[in-house]
Amino acid sequence: MTKDGKIYIAGHRGMVGSAVWRALSALGYHNLIGKTSKELDLRNQAEVNAFYEREQPEVVIDAAAKVGGILANSEHPYPFLMENLQIQNNLIDGAHHHKVEKFIFLGSSCIYPKLAPQPLKEDYLLTDSLEPTNEWYAIAKIAGVKACEAIRKQYQKDFVSLMPTNLYGPHDNFDLKSSHVLPAMLRKFHDAKLNNETVTLWGSGTPMREFLHVDDLARAVVYAVENVLPEHLYNVGTGTDVTIKDLADTIQAIVGHEGAIDWDSSKPDGTPRKLMDVSKLNQQGWQANIDLKSGIEMTYAWFLENEGAVKEVKL
Repeated sequence: MTKDGKIYIAGHRGMVGSAVWRALSALGYHNLIGKTSKELDLRNQAEVNAFYEREQPEVVIDAAAKVGGILANSEHPYPFLMENLQIQNNLIDGAHHHKVEKFIFLGSSCIYPKLAPQPLKEDYLLTDSLEPTNEWYAIAKIAGVKACEAIRKQYQKDFVSLMPTNLYGPHDNFDLKSSHVLPAMLRKFHDAKLNNETVTLWGSGTPMREFLHVDDLARAVVYAVENVLPEHLYNVGTGTDVTIKDLADTIQAIVGHEGAIDWDSSKPDGTPRKLMDVSKLNQQGWQANIDLKSGIEMTYAWFLENEGAVKEVKL
């Protein structure tokens, strides 16, 4: 891959897509393509095919998705299933028919069974039932993984899927109705600090989660751009996890909130534990290097600098 090769980043304004764009730009890749949802509706097959015909990208990075936390997935199951299927199917199939040789599909660790052995290995995919609170999104992402695997198997194209653990960082979604646990906590503690209030958090605080700074994921994507990975599916994470309670304590200290924390045990915890086995990608030469505390400090600094741009998300 040369530095002037044409690379299309779907979802380039999102947290993941913007991080990938920054990482590639920093390395001298200058022929990057990004389209807003108004410029290109990825749910529309005809529009996507016309885009491929016009632009002829050499590499496609699929960082576009409808995403959200437990509440959003529970209350809006159909769009989380159907819109994600539409987006990825159009991108994958269009890339195949327009002779794109390298396609990088980004998914989520939620593709793995709820009660799979820990840490989660790539081989555990489709071995048991999913976590009910986000199965709609997970099913869509599993379909994307299998589509890329099928193209790779039948046509020997370099289509690879990267499954990151829980992500956070600049340009995250901090809307309390649709965000994931870490940015939601950061927003809650920040607001509570300003208003001198108690913070109420869902569940018991006992589930364990792994968190990856989005800039580390971006480096994994760059690695996949610059190398031919021998298998179709790779986990991307830190290989370490913390309890939700420890996460809350860390964020509370970083934000400077001094009030109480009220754990609402009537709300669901979700999957008990979700730790990724990242040995396959580590063996290929990539590993995470941003520790959780430093990453949260950087994320909170970004949030404070961009608080006026943080908007409510419509589902």
